[in-house]
Amino acid sequence: MRGLRHLTCTADLSPQEIEEIFSIAQRLKKALTKGKRDSFLKGKTLALIFEKSSLRTRVSFEVAMHQLGGDSIYLSKHDIELGQREAVKDVAHTISRYVHVVALRTFGQEVIEEMTRYSSVPVINALSDAYHPCQALTDLFTLREKLGKLEGMTLAYVGDANNVARSLACLSARLGVNFRIASPAGYQLSPTFMEEVEKRAQRKAIYQTDDPQEAAKGADVLYTDTWVSMGQENEAEVRRKVFKDYQVNSSLLRLAKERVLVMHCLPAHRGEEITDEVLDGPHSIVFDQAENRLHVQKAILKFLLRD
Repeated sequence: MRGLRHLTCTADLSPQEIEEIFSIAQRLKKALTKGKRDSFLKGKTLALIFEKSSLRTRVSFEVAMHQLGGDSIYLSKHDIELGQREAVKDVAHTISRYVHVVALRTFGQEVIEEMTRYSSVPVINALSDAYHPCQALTDLFTLREKLGKLEGMTLAYVGDANNVARSLACLSARLGVNFRIASPAGYQLSPTFMEEVEKRAQRKAIYQTDDPQEAAKGADVLYTDTWVSMGQENEAEVRRKVFKDYQVNSSLLRLAKERVLVMHCLPAHRGEEITDEVLDGPHSIVFDQAENRLHVQKAILKFLLRD
């Protein structure tokens, strides 16, 4: 029997385990298109503890549990007031007696880490300010689906070096993807983070620049995300000025490969980090990417809850 596993960031997974999750997701997605359901999680319950609002993460996890024969219960920040009304470790101890797996969407990565220390059931990071592993796993799964292989591919990320960017950098390094990131000074990946990622990968895995055109040149994939993440609303005006030259638009697309793929984890602020023309255009795989959240999260649940 396997020991208890959690998913706090993509670094938790070996390349072999990532491949296993991708294979499960592919199999489940194919079965669903044929009208077949896997009842692997019959009798199991997922607790969704969300301190941040959500569309894709919440809906995809709830549908995933339903399609796998299980149930889910949603708990907002007002239901628990995690760390205020009740200590994180007390919540972890208690909820572990009720459910079989927890998906936690919160602000600080330290809250995720504390939950894993005291939980006796698997904990999934459904987004923190530091990482978004479910999103990154979905993104690389989608690219493998579209391109056939990942190794040697160049993924150019344009914008804030946020939780999605960090998760993509970690996963790209693990899977042989060349990761470029263009961010303005003050909003870049830290040298410490880059050193840690490249130490695990045992190669130069990340190229960082402040020039979006340099990052986009010859890229297989262009990726962007909102300039203002949840919890940064008071910085919105400043951030829009800082990032105004970091828009994914038709001019930037022309620098990439002819068949470049465009990705965005959504929600998108149309006209800011990405134009309508690009988001709705022929290079965009944004909604395929969004759909795959369901299939990959089903695979994560199956991976963590198997004996």
